[in-house]
Amino acid sequence: MNGTPALSILEAARGSVVTAHSPDYEQARSVYNGMIDRHPLAVVRAVDVADVRVAVAAARESGLDLAIRAGGHSVPGFGTVDDGIVLDLSRMKGIRIDPSKRTARVQGGCTWGDFDHAAHAFGLATTGGIISTTGVAGLTLGGGIGYLARAHGLSIDNLRSVDVVLADGSFVTASENEHADLFWALRGGGGNFGVVTELEFDLHPVDTIYGGPMFFELENAEALLKTYREWIAAAPRAMGAFPAFQIAPPLPFVPEDRVGEPFALLVSCFNGSDEDAEALLQELRAVGTPVAEHVGRMPYPALNSAFDGLLPAGLQHYWKAAFLPELTDGAIAAHLEHGPNVPAMQSTMHLYPIDGAVQDVAADATAFAYRDAKFAPVIAGMWPDPADNEANTRWVRDYHAALEPHTSAGGYINFMAQDDQSRIQANYGPNYERLALVKNTYDPKNLFHLNQNIAPSE
Repeated sequence: MNGTPALSILEAARGSVVTAHSPDYEQARSVYNGMIDRHPLAVVRAVDVADVRVAVAAARESGLDLAIRAGGHSVPGFGTVDDGIVLDLSRMKGIRIDPSKRTARVQGGCTWGDFDHAAHAFGLATTGGIISTTGVAGLTLGGGIGYLARAHGLSIDNLRSVDVVLADGSFVTASENEHADLFWALRGGGGNFGVVTELEFDLHPVDTIYGGPMFFELENAEALLKTYREWIAAAPRAMGAFPAFQIAPPLPFVPEDRVGEPFALLVSCFNGSDEDAEALLQELRAVGTPVAEHVGRMPYPALNSAFDGLLPAGLQHYWKAAFLPELTDGAIAAHLEHGPNVPAMQSTMHLYPIDGAVQDVAADATAFAYRDAKFAPVIAGMWPDPADNEANTRWVRDYHAALEPHTSAGGYINFMAQDDQSRIQANYGPNYERLALVKNTYDPKNLFHLNQNIAPSE
């Protein structure tokens, strides 16, 4: 389709509009996943809500596809598009912390690193991701699993209100008291309903935490997983810890002769005393002496950014996700079969606990339906060389297929790959039909379809 009408409308934007003729086009079109190579007609680097409305109008009036990019971490590449418009929110970085009310107002272009930095100055935090370069808006709209979930719920459980530009260009605030149907859908429904320009969160006292990674020999992996499932169920909610499989990177605390070898990993985050944390962690160390560990007291943002250096932009990404009602012996057997074969230092499997406060919320209270699940595994294939794509993608798929008999029908929307569109209804379970009705109200023509898409109902 001819993009001239769209470019004419985009002239009203205050932020820059980058096209193929711009010197910074290559940088502007690049995204986190190196597998994604798309050429948009224009990238609109919005600086305010007015720019967002201009970009939405340009796409709507011209019939072009519209991709929304906040943190840019979308593994399926939803933050870019061929021959369409990319609305890049990364310059909308405003954050306001109210320490007396323990709230934060965060613009749509902020990352969790931005958020954690601002809130930590007041000894506060809320549940966010474990890679600090992840966008706040994207992670939150899909649910928001992180270290603090057992204590404080998902990111969406801490959401007070959301400012949204809708498909028709109108600007609304959604909360429990305004556009409550939209607020319900945004809490887990992804980017299906509009462009989120600002989010308001509750904050909690989280300053320094006690935790970090412990690397165990693979021969201890079975004992670690079986001990962990009982241990985490009994652990206080202040303990957020997950097991993983990981090739040891060259870090100062890892013995040089063990760098590059696969290990079972346990990453902990305890918002409590050193003594209580150590007493809990000793129960896990009993399965086998860790080969390496870096456990101690640190600022919460330090742990929340600990994996950043391992995962720069531009890696190849292919992920699969699931929910586990229980960590059964069969599920553990699948992990033991595939986890040790992790193909690259950047690749991993993380098994996030989502019990505790996450399960305090009813399954129909938000769009995130799997409140009965206890774990959310993600098989995150990440590697630098495109020549490895076929083999490493196969590792992810085979691992996921082995877990599937032990999982719920759906999985965590934020960890879905580009070939997971067929799972959309399962991912939302009994909430899907209600989400489709909300879509009818706020985006009946499906302008916002570059996502794990909820189509308007017939």
